[in-house]
Amino acid sequence: MNRVPLALIFVALSLLVSTEPSMAQSTLFNIPTTDTVDKGKIYFEFDFLPQIPHPDTADRLYIYDPRVVFGIGSNLEAGANVGVHSPFSTSVFIQPNIKWRFFKNDVKGLASATGVILYAPANHREQVPTFALLYGVFSKKVKTGMYGPRFHAGLYGIVNDGNNWVGPRAGAIVGYEQPIHSTVHIVADWFSGKNAFGYFTPGLSFTLPENGVLNIGYSIGNDSYHGNDNRFLFVYYGITF
Repeated sequence: MNRVPLALIFVALSLLVSTEPSMAQSTLFNIPTTDTVDKGKIYFEFDFLPQIPHPDTADRLYIYDPRVVFGIGSNLEAGANVGVHSPFSTSVFIQPNIKWRFFKNDVKGLASATGVILYAPANHREQVPTFALLYGVFSKKVKTGMYGPRFHAGLYGIVNDGNNWVGPRAGAIVGYEQPIHSTVHIVADWFSGKNAFGYFTPGLSFTLPENGVLNIGYSIGNDSYHGNDNRFLFVYYGITF
């Protein structure tokens, strides 16, 4: 699988939700959290990822990724996003997904969730198969003062990826949230493995008025330390209705 679909795939996990002022993100940047959209709520987001630095031997890759997520039940959300890149031959992925938070204990700051994301290419189907990512994730909120951190850890696996998959088909997911102000936190997440999902992304998350959120970070491919250009500025805005 070449770099274009690899770069496009990883943005499928970008479904940030901000239903609380402090920590209510359905993802950080790439990894899923244990949060879900409240029943009856709708979340819309738009992601923009320019490739930085500019490649030496190719045009810069730009990724655009709008998505919508619905709260469909108690601790259950479902949605879909569309990933498009340019200026190369346009590749489009349709990515329906569902997540269930099956455990939550607010007193102890614990939660667990599981979900699945389907990756269905809308074009170039001969080159990229339809496949799924399954995951489970656990979180712990440290209740120390006003600005206790929250930690995330879990596992993911790839199903029905075909013969063109590059890298491991399973690995770890890790995340960290550290509020530094009532409307600002430091966030960072990581997918292990030198594959389509293998990125480390640190950044900042800003809570905005009217249930909005702005995240700004930098995604560093796990394979980007060997002379390639698999790195992206990661900016997105989301709003809950």
